[in-house]
Amino acid sequence: MMKKKSISASKASLIFFLCQMISALDVPLDSKLLEELSQPPTITQQSPKDYIVDPRENIVIQCEAKGKPPPSFSWTRNGTHFDIDKDAQVTMKPNSGTLVVNIMNGVKAEAYEGVYQCTARNERGAAISNNIVIRPSRSPLWTKEKLEPNHVREGDSLVLNCRPPVGLPPPIIFWMDNAFQRLPQSERVSQGLNGDLYFSNVQPEDTREDYICYARFNHTQTIQQKQPISVKVFSMDSLNDTIAANLSDTDIYGAKPVTERPPVLLTPTGSTSNKVELRGNVLLLECIAAGLPTPVIRWIKEGGELPANRTFFENFKKTLKIIDVSEADSGNYKCIARNILGSTHHVISVTVKASPYWITAPRNLVLSPGEDGTLICRANGNPKPSISWLTNGVPIAIAPEDPSRKVDGDTIIFSAVQERSSAVYQCNASNEYGYLLANAFVNVLAEPPRILTPANKLYQVIADSPALIDCAYFGSPKPEIEWFKGVKGSILRGNEYVFHDNGTLEIPVAQKDSTGTYTCVARNKLGKTQNEVQLEVKDPTMIIKQPEYKVIQRSAQASFECVIKHDPTLLPTVIWLKDNNELPDDERFLVGKDNLTIMNVTDKDDGTYTCIVNTTLDSVSASAVLTVVAAPPTPAIIYARPNPPLDLELTGQLERSIELSWVPGEENNSPITNFVIEYEDGLHEPGVWHYQTEVPGSQTTVQLKLSPYVNYSFRVIAVNEIGRSQPSEPSEQYLTKSANPDENPSNVQGIGSEPDNLVITWESLKGFQSNGPGLQYKVSWRQKDVDDEWTSVVVANVSKYIVSGTPTFVPYEIKVQALNDLGYAPEPSEVIGHSGEDLPMVAPGNVQVHVINSTLAKVHWDPVPLKSVRGHLQGYKVYYWKVQSLSRRSKRHVEKKILTFRGNKTFGMLPGLEPYSSYKLNVRVVNGKGEGPASPDKMFKTPEGVPSSPSFLKITNPTLDSLTLEWGSPTHPNGVLTSYILKFQPINNTHELGPLVEIRIPANESSLILKNLNYSTRYKFYFNAQTSVGSGSQITEEAVTIMDEGKMAMASRQVDIATQGWFIGLMCAVALLILILLIVCFIRRNKGGKYPVKEKEDAHADPEIQPMKEDDGTFGEYSDAEDHKPLKKGSRTPSDRTVKKEDSDDSLVDYGEGVNGQFNEDGSFIGQYSGKKEKEPAEGNESSEAPSPVNAMNSFV
Repeated sequence: MMKKKSISASKASLIFFLCQMISALDVPLDSKLLEELSQPPTITQQSPKDYIVDPRENIVIQCEAKGKPPPSFSWTRNGTHFDIDKDAQVTMKPNSGTLVVNIMNGVKAEAYEGVYQCTARNERGAAISNNIVIRPSRSPLWTKEKLEPNHVREGDSLVLNCRPPVGLPPPIIFWMDNAFQRLPQSERVSQGLNGDLYFSNVQPEDTREDYICYARFNHTQTIQQKQPISVKVFSMDSLNDTIAANLSDTDIYGAKPVTERPPVLLTPTGSTSNKVELRGNVLLLECIAAGLPTPVIRWIKEGGELPANRTFFENFKKTLKIIDVSEADSGNYKCIARNILGSTHHVISVTVKASPYWITAPRNLVLSPGEDGTLICRANGNPKPSISWLTNGVPIAIAPEDPSRKVDGDTIIFSAVQERSSAVYQCNASNEYGYLLANAFVNVLAEPPRILTPANKLYQVIADSPALIDCAYFGSPKPEIEWFKGVKGSILRGNEYVFHDNGTLEIPVAQKDSTGTYTCVARNKLGKTQNEVQLEVKDPTMIIKQPEYKVIQRSAQASFECVIKHDPTLLPTVIWLKDNNELPDDERFLVGKDNLTIMNVTDKDDGTYTCIVNTTLDSVSASAVLTVVAAPPTPAIIYARPNPPLDLELTGQLERSIELSWVPGEENNSPITNFVIEYEDGLHEPGVWHYQTEVPGSQTTVQLKLSPYVNYSFRVIAVNEIGRSQPSEPSEQYLTKSANPDENPSNVQGIGSEPDNLVITWESLKGFQSNGPGLQYKVSWRQKDVDDEWTSVVVANVSKYIVSGTPTFVPYEIKVQALNDLGYAPEPSEVIGHSGEDLPMVAPGNVQVHVINSTLAKVHWDPVPLKSVRGHLQGYKVYYWKVQSLSRRSKRHVEKKILTFRGNKTFGMLPGLEPYSSYKLNVRVVNGKGEGPASPDKMFKTPEGVPSSPSFLKITNPTLDSLTLEWGSPTHPNGVLTSYILKFQPINNTHELGPLVEIRIPANESSLILKNLNYSTRYKFYFNAQTSVGSGSQITEEAVTIMDEGKMAMASRQVDIATQGWFIGLMCAVALLILILLIVCFIRRNKGGKYPVKEKEDAHADPEIQPMKEDDGTFGEYSDAEDHKPLKKGSRTPSDRTVKKEDSDDSLVDYGEGVNGQFNEDGSFIGQYSGKKEKEPAEGNESSEAPSPVNAMNSFV
C-alpha cells in the first residue's frame, strides 16, 4: 500500500489519482460478508426530481436506502423539517423512507405541493435524495369564446387556432369531427407543433362545420373539447353565378379564376428566428407554408450536414426532428418552401445548451485506518456548472471539521484517515438549466484478509488450453495475494503465469505437469489467510482414425470409422450426423462403438456424415462424404454425369416473365432426369447464383417468373442418376423495370430493452424484394387501447428502430411498411408489442406457512396486483433457508434454497425440510426483467421426526458370558431422544436365529455391559434410537463370546471318534448298498414299469396335481408342492444363505421382525439372515436348540 507524506504541487493530481486507484477497495457481493461489514447509507430508490402526481390518487414519494446498521429516515419540505407525526394524512412505510399521503379523505393534493428531500442516516453517515418537486397534474376546461364562421375563397390559405388550456403536463392536441373521426391530413392540410390546423390552400371539399380541437391530458386521463369551428369555401364558379344574377347583360362581370401563388411561410414568421434546446433532448423545428400549388418543404444545415442516423422528417417533411442533440448540432438550419412559382425560406439559429452531466461521478471509498484517498466530482454543462460539497447532508463549510480531509475544488483529498472519518459526501453540480446530486461514502474499515473462494475447489481443463484458478478475497487494507504450488512449494513467479488484480491465477498454456494443489495466500497488516484448490489437466480428445470419402453403389454397404482417444477419466459420447442433422430413423443405420454402418444403401443416403465426440471439457468432430452411384450393367459401359447444356436464349421478354430455352448436352449413358435453372442478380448480389426452378429432362424451354428491379442472368444444370453436370455458360443479362414493393418486412416485433423504450425490429427485405431503388421502411406505432394517432418515421434500409420515452410495459400497435423511390408496398398488418419491462414494485403479501409434516410445508401468498408487476408475469420465487436445528442450537452456514412457481400461482410445497428445525422464507414476484422486492421474512418450525441410526455400534471386551457395547448418538437426532432400543439373539452354526431379547436404554447412556450370555456363542445385535415420534433406522452388529477350554477338549474327542477305521468301513458299506438299490430301480424303469406318478398322470389331466413325495419311495417328475410354500421355522436355507425367488412367493412381511416387517432406509429388507421366520419374543413359543460342543466349535471358527 502506497502512503504519501509530502507531495509537490506539480505532481499532486497524478498522485491523488493513483492513490484513489490503489486505496479504494471494492466490497465483493458476498451476502455473508455484506451482513458483517458496517456501511454508511446509500440511496437505492427515489422519486423523480419533477414528480407530477394524479390528484385523484394517494401521493407516494419514494425513498429507499441500504446500510449497516439499517438507516433511519427523515424528510424536509420546502427546506424545513417535515414532522410526519403531526400530519395524520402522511405515513411512512415500515423499514423504509417512502411517504404515503392519503388524499382520499377530502384532502386536496394541492395542499402537498412543494419541494421534498429525504435523508437516510445511520452511525456512519447520512445520504440525501434529490430535491423532489411535487406538483399535481391539472386539466383545466377550455375558456368559452364566440367563434365566427370562416368564409374563405378557394385557393387561399387558412389557419384554425386551437389555443388549448394550459395544463400540467401540457396536453396532446388532435383534430376530429363530430363523429370522433380523425381529420385527414396531408401535405396541404396539417397540424402544427402548437396544435393549430394549417391549410396551405383551401379546396371546396374543406367546407364543413365540425372542425373540433381536442386536448388530451394523459395524467388524469381526461379529454377537453373546443367548440366546433365552421369553414365555408367559396368556389369561383358559384361566385360568378351570384354576380351574373345581379348585373345586366351589358355589364362586364366575372370574378378572377383561382390564381396560383408562390410560397409564403405561415409559421414561423419573418426570415429568421432563434431556438434553444438542451443537450440530450429532441430538437423539433417546423416550417409550414401557404401557396398554390402546395409547396414542398426541404431542410438543410448551413455549413454542414444533417446528422446521420439521428435525423427524421415528420408531418410531411414540415417538421425536422433530431434526437439526442449535442453541442455539435448548434448552427443555422434553413427550411425552403418551393412550388412551380418560386420559393421562400426561413433560417432558425439553434443553440444547444446543457444541464450538468457527469464526467467523473464520485465513487464510494473503502479505506483502512491510516490510508489516503480522493473523491473526485467532475461535471460539464453549458454554461459550466459550479461544484459544491456537502457532508452528511450539511454544506462542508459548516460541517464538523475533519483533519484528514482537504477540499480542492472538485476534489476532496483524504490523508491518514481514521475510523471517525467515515461519512457520506454529496457533490452538487448545478447551472441555470438543472443540477446533479451524487452521494459517495467514505467507509474506514480495519478487516483482516478473507478468501471467499470455496476450499478445495476442483478445476479441470484440457492440456494446452488456459487454466483460470480463482482466489476471490477481501480485506482492509487491501491484501496482497501470493500463489504457491504444492504443500511446501515456492511462490509462483515468471512469464508462465499471469496474476490478475482480482486474485485469479492464470496459466496461459496448462500442461499435464500443471496438475496439483495450488495455495492462495492473502495477507495484510492485520493478518493472513490461505486457501487450497485443486487443478486437474486432462488429455485432449482426439479422433485417431477419421471417416473417409466413400463412393458406394446402390444396395451395397457403406461403413465409416471414428476411432477416438481420450483421457481415461473423461466419459466421451459419440454422435453421428447426416448433413448436420440427426440420422434418419431407419434400422439400416447401425451405430457401433467405433463406426457407422449403412446397410442396403439408397440414393437418399447420399450426403455428408459427421462424427462428433463430446466430453464435459472438449469436443472434436470429423466428416466424410458418401456418394451413391448406380451399379454399371456391364463393364464395357461407362456412366458419367451429363455434359452442360448449350446455347441459352432469352425470348418473350415481359415486365414479370421471360422464356428461356437451351440445347441439352451429352447424357453419357445415363438419361437426363431433370434440368435445374439458376439465376444471378447482377445488381444486388453479383457472383451469387440462386435456385429458380427445375423442369423434367424432356423439356428444353421454360417460362420464368421475374421480380422488378433485378438484372437477371440464367444458367442451366443437367441432372442424371450419376449426378449434376457443370453449369452452362450464363445467358445474356435482362434488367427488369422498377416497381413498388410487393411485400412488407416479416417477423415484426416490439420488445422494450429498457423500461422507457420500445425496440421495433423486423426482417429486412432482400435485395431483389426491394423492386426498385431507394428501399426504406415506414415505421408506425401507437399505444394500444388509447385514442391516439399513429406516430410514423421513415428510416433507411435497417432492421431496427428504438422509440424512447415510452411508459413502462404498455401495449403498442406496430406496423412496418416498405417503400422505395416508386412508392409504398401494400398496407401492412398490425402486430402488438410491449414497451420495456421494469422490476416489479410490490412484494407478495399475506405470506402464510402450513407445516404438513416434519419434512414438508406448504406456503401461501396473495398475488401482487398485475399493474405493479410492470412486465410479463413469469411466476413467483420462494427463498427459504434453515436458521438452526432446535435440537443442537448451533448455527451453521446459511444455504438459501430457491423454488420457482410458474404463472400466477399463490401456493407451493417446500420439500426436503429437516425435522425439528427453524426456517425462514420470503416470496418474490418475477417478470422478464428480474425479481421484485422480497416479502418480509416468515419464520416457521418443523416438528420432530424419527432419528437417523446411531453413528456407530462397537462391541468390545468379550468374556465367557458378557460383552461390552459402546455407541454414538445419531448424526441427525431430528428431535429430542427419549431412549435407545437394543435387541439381540443368538445365531447357531447353521445361521438359525434364537429367541429375540429387547432392552430399553436411557437416552443419556453411551455404553452397556451385557451379562449372563452363553459362552462361545455368536450373537446378532439390532440397535436404534427413539424420539417421541417413533424409532429410527437401526444399526446391526455381531459378536462372539469366548469358548470354555474344557468343552473344547470334549469337542475334540468327539471329532476323533469320527475318524476311527471301523466307522469309516461302516459308512462305505452303507454307501455301496444304496448304490446297488439305485441300479436295480433304474433297470426296472427302463423296462417300462409304471410308477405311481405315471399312474396319477394317466388318471388326471390336471398338470398341477401334487406328485408323490420322495419318502413314499417314488421318483415323481414334479417337485413337491411343499417346495412352493414359505419356509417354516426350523427349516434350512441353501449353503449360500440365499432364498431363491421360486422357493418363496410369500409377502416380505412374513419374514420381518413383527407383524409389519421392517425395511432399511434404502428400501432393502431387514431380517433375511436365515430362511427361518423370525418372530418377536411375544409370539415365539419355540426355543432354539442348544448348541452342541461341535456346533459351538464350528460357530466359533
